[in-house]
Amino acid sequence: MPRGRTCPRLTPAAPLCLLLLTGAAPARENPAALCANAAAEAAAQTGVPYDVLLAIATVETGRNNEPWPWTVNFGGEGRWFDTAAEAEASVAEAIDQGATNLDLGCFQLNYHWHAKGFASLADMLDPRKNATYAAEFLAGHFAQTGDWALAAAAYHSATPEYAAAYQAKFEAVYAGTADDTGPAPRDPAKAGRRNSFPLLVAGATGARGSLVPTGSGGIRLIGAP
Repeated sequence: MPRGRTCPRLTPAAPLCLLLLTGAAPARENPAALCANAAAEAAAQTGVPYDVLLAIATVETGRNNEPWPWTVNFGGEGRWFDTAAEAEASVAEAIDQGATNLDLGCFQLNYHWHAKGFASLADMLDPRKNATYAAEFLAGHFAQTGDWALAAAAYHSATPEYAAAYQAKFEAVYAGTADDTGPAPRDPAKAGRRNSFPLLVAGATGARGSLVPTGSGGIRLIGAP
């Protein structure tokens, strides 16, 4: 019978030895935080409100009411993967078999329509790159509609019935995230960047901000009239 390995007693090396033998390791970051952090950075870079981005990511990939970065939708069948490598391998296999209707990452960017915006599948699944691309795409829709809910609907689909159903989901999730300012961007220089797309008018103490401009005759920024 082979002798088992043991650690020296009462020596400085003993704790490290036990760590190596038991295979213990520090807990990894919650993957859901990757999408939230990426949304915060994309918001700082593009001016798209963080809570709008977080609501879209949650609608698109929500797992236990949190966005999941390694989400892939295979032509209508959504799957959550535990790692980026697993998601990438599954997508590569599907592409090899001729599939192109694939939605990837925190913001479920469609491979057929948006793959040209990325250097690789790994980049398309990368939470930060996925979020920045999605924010810029969403900003384009907002420029056309002046309404974040309508922009979110157009982000999802140009087909009216699909867009309307998605808008309802977005508004429901947004209602629970509108007070969330999000994690601080990793680059402090970006934190002070002006929001190019004003969403909220500050409310009184203890009150939520207004989703409608205070001036008379203004258009709604969230929700169709």
